[in-house]
Amino acid sequence: MKIGILVCGHAIDEVAKTHGDYGDWFVTLLAGHGFTFEIYEVVDMEFPSGIGDADGWLLTGSRHGAYEDHAFIPPLEDFVREAYAAAVPMVGVCFGHQLIAQALGGKVEKYKDGWAVGRQEYSFEDHGEVALNAWHQDQVLELPEDARVIAGNDFCKYAGLVYGDRAYTIQPHPEFSNPVMAEYIKLRRDPDIYDEAMMDHAAHNTKRPNEEALLAREIAAFFNQPREA
Repeated sequence: MKIGILVCGHAIDEVAKTHGDYGDWFVTLLAGHGFTFEIYEVVDMEFPSGIGDADGWLLTGSRHGAYEDHAFIPPLEDFVREAYAAAVPMVGVCFGHQLIAQALGGKVEKYKDGWAVGRQEYSFEDHGEVALNAWHQDQVLELPEDARVIAGNDFCKYAGLVYGDRAYTIQPHPEFSNPVMAEYIKLRRDPDIYDEAMMDHAAHNTKRPNEEALLAREIAAFFNQPREA
């Protein structure tokens, strides 16, 4: 199965030099599940020729807001709606989670209670508490009509959504390894934006394991599930 990775933002340069970029992290995350990949830098207006160029699509995170005025967002929303209508499966992570929700009628905003940074625990349907890295203030605050909630916590009520067999989206970052998270925390410390105690706690938690392998299996199972031709 060929997965097209729609890269919606880039890692900061210092991180990318050592760890690669968003597309690379998803290739690593999903290695061993039988997929081939093609990466499209949609944030730089490099789009596929159509929704049939891959068997499934994965939308990455981004430093941009889904509601902001960027050239790539309107055509990406159109692409999402077209793929959804044609039942071409999609996975969205962080920004991708939000963009898919917005494109399908949901609402995304900055959350009034601030940021989630680092290791978070989410209650996942069928899996109980699952620990994953996160970095976001924006959230899906109103659901699209077809969305069903499969994961959340007190800070992020709609952290995981499924739309039948057409889309599977999550707010946290299973592709963010602890070394990547530690580097981001080091480079992004700014007391005008992030609470220092929160950042200290997040840095400490980069020594604790997460359950990204579980999410890789969930994503792979979503893409691989039988669908009507």
